[in-house]
Amino acid sequence: MPDPRPTLILAPSGRDASVAVALLNEVGVASSICRDVDDLTSRVGDDVCCAIVTEEALARADLRPLSDWVARQPAWSDMPFIVLTQRAGTTDRAPMVSRLTHTLGNVTFIERPFHPTTFASVVSTAIRGRLRQFEARSRIDELHEGEARLHTALTAGHLGSWELDLSTRILTASATCKAIYGYAGQADFSYETLLASVHPEDRERMQAAVARTVQTRCDYEIEYRNVWPDGTVRWVEIRARYVPGDGVRADRMVGVSSDITARKTSEESLRRLNETLEAKVAARTDELEKAHQSVLEEIRQREQTEELLRQIQKLEMVGQLSGGIAHDFNNLLMAIIANLELARKEVIQDARTLRLIDGAFRGAQRGAALTQRLLAFARQQNLKVEPVRMSSLIAGMADLLERSIGSAVELKIETGPASPPTMLDANQVELAILNLVVNSRDAMPDGGTLTISVDTVRSSGTRELRAGEYVRVLVSDTGVGMDSATLARATEPFFTTKEIGKGTGLGLSMIHGLAQQLNGALRLESSPGRGTRASLWLPVSDTEVGVETRLAPVEAAPTDSVDVPAVILVVDDDPLIATSTTYLLEDLGHQVVEAESGAAALDVLRNGQRVDLLLTDYSMPRMTGLELATAARTLRPDLPVILATGYAELPEGADTSIPQLRKPYQQQQLVSEIRKALNRRTT
Repeated sequence: MPDPRPTLILAPSGRDASVAVALLNEVGVASSICRDVDDLTSRVGDDVCCAIVTEEALARADLRPLSDWVARQPAWSDMPFIVLTQRAGTTDRAPMVSRLTHTLGNVTFIERPFHPTTFASVVSTAIRGRLRQFEARSRIDELHEGEARLHTALTAGHLGSWELDLSTRILTASATCKAIYGYAGQADFSYETLLASVHPEDRERMQAAVARTVQTRCDYEIEYRNVWPDGTVRWVEIRARYVPGDGVRADRMVGVSSDITARKTSEESLRRLNETLEAKVAARTDELEKAHQSVLEEIRQREQTEELLRQIQKLEMVGQLSGGIAHDFNNLLMAIIANLELARKEVIQDARTLRLIDGAFRGAQRGAALTQRLLAFARQQNLKVEPVRMSSLIAGMADLLERSIGSAVELKIETGPASPPTMLDANQVELAILNLVVNSRDAMPDGGTLTISVDTVRSSGTRELRAGEYVRVLVSDTGVGMDSATLARATEPFFTTKEIGKGTGLGLSMIHGLAQQLNGALRLESSPGRGTRASLWLPVSDTEVGVETRLAPVEAAPTDSVDVPAVILVVDDDPLIATSTTYLLEDLGHQVVEAESGAAALDVLRNGQRVDLLLTDYSMPRMTGLELATAARTLRPDLPVILATGYAELPEGADTSIPQLRKPYQQQQLVSEIRKALNRRTT
C-alpha cells in the first residue's frame, strides 16, 4: 500500500538491505537505509511508518537511546519494528527475543531466509497498523481542536458549563458556573449546594423540571432565581441535555448556565412601565379619544427604542468577540511575520525558498488586513485622522480603481469642484471606497457602468446623523441589485451573497463601522435589476488642509544593522511573541532582556540592570503595559518606552505621549520606532 512516509531499514551486513529495498519498491513502499543504530535512533519519529532491522545489527549495540525514544512515544503511537533473525540453531533465542521485545515494544520477528510474499505481507500489515495510528492521531487532534473552540465559545458567551451524574448526584461545574451562583472557582459546589441556593419559591418548579427530563429524556430548559451566600438574589437560565450511559459512564445531564439578571431587570422595568401606562389610560378614560393619536406615537417610539436597544446589544456583543479574535490573531500574525522576516535572511541565496517565504508573507499580510476589517467593524482600531479633501482623495485613486474593475466595466469619476475638508483616516477611507468599487464590479458580471461622485449635502438631523454639513461620496452601479431582504442584512458582519472563498462578509460592515467612528454614516439603496447606490457621509470640518496632507513614504531604514546597539527590556506574557520579538531585536544587534510580566520587568529595573529602552505589550494580566510604563518611569524617569498593542485603544485620560507600535509589526517598523525613541532620549 503506497504511503509517502518512509520505512527505515538497518541491515549493515550482506545484501539484506538491498533485498529489502527491492521488495518494498515492488509493493510501493518508500524506504530509507540507516548506517547504524545511532543513525536509526536519530531518524525515527512520529511520521515514520515502521523500521526493519537485522538481529546482528542490534546484538552488540547500545539500545538505550532507542529504548528511551520508544518509551517517549505519545499515547497514540506504537511504531512497529520488524526484526530479521537467523535460522534457529542450538542457541537459545529466548533472551534475545525478550530483550528486543522489552526494548522495542511492538516487534515482529521474521526468520531468514524468508519468502518475498511473507516479507511483503508482514511489512504491509505493520504499515496498515501504523496508518491506523496516524488516523487516531488525527482524530485526537480534531478532538482537542473542538474542545478549544468550545472553551472559546463558552468564555465569549460568559456561559458556565456543568455535568450532573444522575446515579450519584455528583455535580461537576466550571469556575464560571460557580460564579453565577456566587461561589469562587476553587470553592466546593455540590448538587446539594446548588439546590439550597435556588430561591424557595422556585425550588419545587426546578426539581420538577429535572425529574421530567430524567423521565422523558427531553431537553432541560428553565429560568429561576438563586440566592447568593451574601443574600443577593440573581436570575439564571439553564439549558441541558440528557446523555444516556454507555456502559462506562452512567446516565447524566450536561448543560450550560448563564446569568440573566440584567435581562430580567429590564423585563421587569418594562413590565412596570407597561403597567404604569395602562393605569394612566384607565384613569383617564374620558381623555382617551383626545389622546388616542401622543399614545400611538409613544408606543411606536418605545418599540423603536426596544428594537434599537436589541440591535445595539447584538452588535456590541459581536464587536467585542471580533475585537478579541483580532487581538489573538494579531499576536499569531506577529510571530509568523517576524519569523518569516528572519527566515528570509537565512535563505537569501535559495530562490525557490524565497518565493515560498514571500508567498507565506503575503498570506500573513492578508490576514493582517482581515483583522483590520474586524477591528473596523468593532470600531476598535486607532485612526490617523487628518483634514482631507475627498475630491482630491478620489482623484488620486483613479488609476487603482481602473485596474481593480477590469475592462468590462466603464468607470466615471465626477468629483466636481474641490470639496470642503473632512476629518478622516485616508488609508481606511481609501480601503472603504475600494471595497465599494469591488462590490459594484462583482455585481456587474456582464459589464456595466460604475459612477463615483462627490458632493456636499446637509442633514437636518436623524437617528444616525446629527444636523450639519456633510461631504458625500456616491458609488453607483448598473448591476443586478439587491432585494429588500438582502439589503436589510447587507451591513451585518459575516453576511455575504458571494460563494465560499470569494468574500468574508466584512466589507460593508467594516465601512459601516468606520463611518460611525468618523461621526458619519453609510447608506445603501438598491432594487433587483436596477443596480445599487452606496453613499458614504462624512462631516465637513473647519480645519484647513495643509500643503501636503499625505507625505511621500520615507525610505525604509536598513534592518540589518543599528546605529548604536542598545539593551532593550522586552515584556510580553505570550512566550511566542516575546521570542519572535527577541529574535528580531538580536538580528539588529541589540541585547535583549526578557520579562513575562509587568512585575518581572520592574524587578529587572530595581536590580540595576542596564536598560536603554522598554518595549512592552499593552494587554497583559494583572498589570497592563500602560501601568508598567508609569511604574517604570518612577524608577527611571528618562527611560524611553514603546507600547505594542494588538487592537485595544488606550483608556480615556491615558498618557498619549508614549509611542505605540501596532501589531503585527515588521522589522523596519521596529527599527524606526526604536531609533525615534532613543533619539528623543538623547535630545
